[in-house]
Amino acid sequence: MKFTPALFAHAEAALAALLAFEHPADAVLSRYFREHRQLGHADRGFVAETCFAVLRRLRSLSARCDGDAAPRRLLLAALFCQRGWNLKELAPVARDTDAAWLAAAKAMKGEDWPAAVRRDLPDWLNERLQAQFGADTEALATALNRPAPLDLRVNPLKTTREAALARLAADGIAAEPCAHSPLGIRLDGKPALAKHPLFLAGDVEVQDEGSQLLGFLVAPKRGEMVADFCAGAGGKTLLLGALMRSTGRLYALDVSEKRLANLKPRLARSGLSNVHPLRIESESDQKVKRLAGKFDRVLVDAPCSGLGTLRRNPDLKWRQTPQSVAELTAKQGAILAAAARLVKPGGRLVYATCSLLADENDAVTAAFLAAHPDFSPLAAGDLLGRQEITLTSGAPAGDGALRLLPHAHGSDGFFALAMERA
Repeated sequence: MKFTPALFAHAEAALAALLAFEHPADAVLSRYFREHRQLGHADRGFVAETCFAVLRRLRSLSARCDGDAAPRRLLLAALFCQRGWNLKELAPVARDTDAAWLAAAKAMKGEDWPAAVRRDLPDWLNERLQAQFGADTEALATALNRPAPLDLRVNPLKTTREAALARLAADGIAAEPCAHSPLGIRLDGKPALAKHPLFLAGDVEVQDEGSQLLGFLVAPKRGEMVADFCAGAGGKTLLLGALMRSTGRLYALDVSEKRLANLKPRLARSGLSNVHPLRIESESDQKVKRLAGKFDRVLVDAPCSGLGTLRRNPDLKWRQTPQSVAELTAKQGAILAAAARLVKPGGRLVYATCSLLADENDAVTAAFLAAHPDFSPLAAGDLLGRQEITLTSGAPAGDGALRLLPHAHGSDGFFALAMERA
């Protein structure tokens, strides 16, 4: 990649579109790159990484820009103050007046900034996280403001983790086993994998380690009836199917035809034959009602704020609001209650989100349990321990819920509570 005024102009235009916060950042960038196909792989990488660096540190960068938070100044501040570029490297786009304000911006220590500015969080979110995590909030915010690593999940129907690691090493791709997931591999850097033989053959899938652990919390067995109630593009569906060794019946339910369509090529690579994608109109669809009481395991990976994924989706902290979270919690409660009807007596229901907020997690499950006395919580530590999975830090709380945090576990932020029907 050669840093040129034209490349910087692309970053500036892309950032201006992102700062409108009207659509998800990855969708905005995908559209921008489709409209500017002359940008090569390295150029697209520069635009994306620099724009995301601004989104991660938007409040502190704005403070360093002394209130003039135009896209150009934010990009220069991100490159100079955050990514360590010097004035010589910035010379293709720097103006005579830039040296002085950039030096002053970099010299700012930030000790006197409000906590929310230091942590690069909106005020409302900083207040909620502070109330929940107390002294750990600083470490949590620091972790959320770092880019996420790239994790893979091995498909045990096709290979082993050891064999996959050996193949990656042979191809010069540095990787190591994940700390917690027995199927997880963490890569060093972000190599392009879309055309790698392991990926094309379905031997590995991209999946955050925390997301993998949710599958082990469901722990489906061979021959069972299992439902992934909010399947999306099917990352967890594929893991559940592999854990079932492609036996039994696994329903992937979702309201989005497009998301289920995205599952099809992944399903073809996986080698699974027990997955049945099923589009539903809503959680109260007649198709759902006809399946009542038939399932051994049901996973509800509920639509949520996504605030546990800020490492990879930093725009969410600026796009979500207290009002949008309140709307989500109502939807989450309705979805959980509907999914619970699928569970047979003695069956397991797992409610999960990739949110950090108690409103979307503890409050939803507490209300559900109060209204459904035939369900009782199970201890996540015990369920994972039976599969020889031990969390090395941040043990689950006394209520049995699984709470994964980026600063404690190196994964995205996840909450999950497993429950059993009497």
